[in-house]
Amino acid sequence: MAREKSGKPGRIKQIREAYRLTKPGDPRLGLILLGTFVFAALVGTALMILIPPDFLVLDIVVGVMFGLLGTLIVFGRRATKSQIKQIEGKPGAALAVLRVLRRRWRTDEMIAFTKQQDVVHRLTGPPGIVLLGEGDPQRVKQLMTAEQRRHQRVVADVPVHQVVVGNAEGQIPLGKLARHLTKMKKQITPAQMTDIVARLRAIDASRPAVPLPKGPVPTSMKGMRGQMRGR
Repeated sequence: MAREKSGKPGRIKQIREAYRLTKPGDPRLGLILLGTFVFAALVGTALMILIPPDFLVLDIVVGVMFGLLGTLIVFGRRATKSQIKQIEGKPGAALAVLRVLRRRWRTDEMIAFTKQQDVVHRLTGPPGIVLLGEGDPQRVKQLMTAEQRRHQRVVADVPVHQVVVGNAEGQIPLGKLARHLTKMKKQITPAQMTDIVARLRAIDASRPAVPLPKGPVPTSMKGMRGQMRGR
């Protein structure tokens, strides 16, 4: 009853929906998941048989649990990879990836833009300030350089980094973006971040409110992650 009142679908339904969204971009998904389950279940059962005392029923049950766990891990990774492939190159695609970052990161969307839909987003987190660009490399670089100068006038004591999303040399592929950001060197503390965010309001106060392009990203990474977690 509680589940019905909350309006949230059950976990099985969520996994089915995630599978439905992933399957078109990964035709062999079913066979891969089946193979993963069988392999992991056999390995888990074999390991349990080697550990005394030997109870066959318990060994099989644990083996099945190994199979399910392995299948969910593989499914999660392939679902994420498939979704990134679907949204790669579309305006706002990086935002879908950024939404899976932990709470210690603050994301300010589309702080600079062009009519050609080149955009710069701003992240504030452990490395300091990260300006994230999407679009034509040359136009984005100009936007980011202008933004870096603007930010350094207000937060001169804070590192400001530039990251361009793309597959060319010197750019970060969309699928590796979240990992790249989380691996950047930590240079500020949570207390400093609170002060930085307050000072950034002085920059943002003069910016016009600009809506993000509508419709380019079919499903957010956060949504997919929620489906896998049962949220």
